[in-house]
Amino acid sequence: MKNTRFKYFYQLIASHMSILLIAFLILSILFVRYVDDFAYNEKAEELETYGEQIIAELERPRPGTNLQAYVSILEAQNINFIVFDQQSRILYPVAGAFPPVELTQEEWNVIEQGETLVVNRDVERFEFTVTFVAMPYFENNQLAGGVLLASPVSGISEMIAELNKTLITTILIALAIALLLSLWLSKLHVSRIQRMRKATSMISEGHYDVNLPESNFDEFGDLAHDFNKMAAKLQQSNEEIDRLENRRRQFMADVSHEMRTPLTTIAGIIEGLRNNMIEEGQREKGIRLASEETKRLMRLVNENLDYEKIRSNQVELTKEEIDADELLEIIQEQLYLQAEEKGDTIVIHANPGDVIFGDMDRLIQILMNIVKNAIQFTDQGTISLATHSETDHMVLTVEDDGAGIDVEEIDLIWRRFYKADLSRGSGQFGLGLSIVKQLVTLHDGEIHVESEKGQGTKFIIRLPHKK
Repeated sequence: MKNTRFKYFYQLIASHMSILLIAFLILSILFVRYVDDFAYNEKAEELETYGEQIIAELERPRPGTNLQAYVSILEAQNINFIVFDQQSRILYPVAGAFPPVELTQEEWNVIEQGETLVVNRDVERFEFTVTFVAMPYFENNQLAGGVLLASPVSGISEMIAELNKTLITTILIALAIALLLSLWLSKLHVSRIQRMRKATSMISEGHYDVNLPESNFDEFGDLAHDFNKMAAKLQQSNEEIDRLENRRRQFMADVSHEMRTPLTTIAGIIEGLRNNMIEEGQREKGIRLASEETKRLMRLVNENLDYEKIRSNQVELTKEEIDADELLEIIQEQLYLQAEEKGDTIVIHANPGDVIFGDMDRLIQILMNIVKNAIQFTDQGTISLATHSETDHMVLTVEDDGAGIDVEEIDLIWRRFYKADLSRGSGQFGLGLSIVKQLVTLHDGEIHVESEKGQGTKFIIRLPHKK
């Protein structure tokens, strides 16, 4: 069974109008009730005022002299009055159409207690509906009877009916205005929701460059602000995904390029050995070459794995205070033979007591990569390793007097697989300096290069002291 949908636009209008109708209904009932009570109370107070004047007249020495004047005045206002005794007999006026006084025992008790009896609406004891009051009067401090004044309520009813008509007209006009205002407000709210819905649809389709109008006026503005933040983060994530995808493609292209040469060499040697195309005296050389190329491929894989671990923060450093002399001597000893093959000399200049705060294994990896790079581009030269302390950092420098680097290439050497001199890059993949950059950053340090073509190269590393 299909669910019946009730649009939010109509829900808003229905809620607005239902609240207004209920509010108008309650207010109308209370207002009519108040006006009704007020009108009858006003009439009763008017009758009491005349009654007090009549009783004052009755208490004079000659009571009946001026009562006829009251009869004329009150008849002009459609008010009748009678004076009655304790037996409910009418004493004044003697002749008239006023019905006999028929008060209940409870009503007589009120008069006998010297209080005024007020009946706002009576529909049984008179020919028409009236409001009447009955007030006691005394002779020689003894209850002599009472004065009853009555007035038809038709005038009051007509006034209330007219007031109700005016009230209904006012309510209808107010509802019409409220309906128009509700339509405008509902359309405003729904249009804001529709903008958000459209923006959501754009994001679901992969278009993250959306921006909703923000404001501090209400929750819609807060929602738009949060939505824009979400869209911005999605945009950043999407851009990062694109960058990673481009990096992946570039990585695959670079790795394929780097692996093609050694794989081709290995395949050629194996094919030559299998078909006896390599002479007996050259077989050992071919096998050694295949072994070297295999080791080269293994280094490529290991360096790439190491680079990715470092770049994705999967490497945890075990930092400690390391004696600078000890660290530099390890580098000198391990690369002594490799430097000697090129006719290079590795020298150390470390101030006594210099302490480097970092991970021993990773610092060795950093310096090994830099010094190997220096050996590769230096012939019959000197490679200097030095340290000195600054206020906040320990500075390590590796300087050579080799071939140097073109100024425009200095910023490129940190790129993965980049080689400044392809003709001299045998056995190297351009990953070493990329790993160096990542490891220095992981140490919260800085590294930069000073170099000129033919004037040598100087690597400067700054590592923060232990806090």
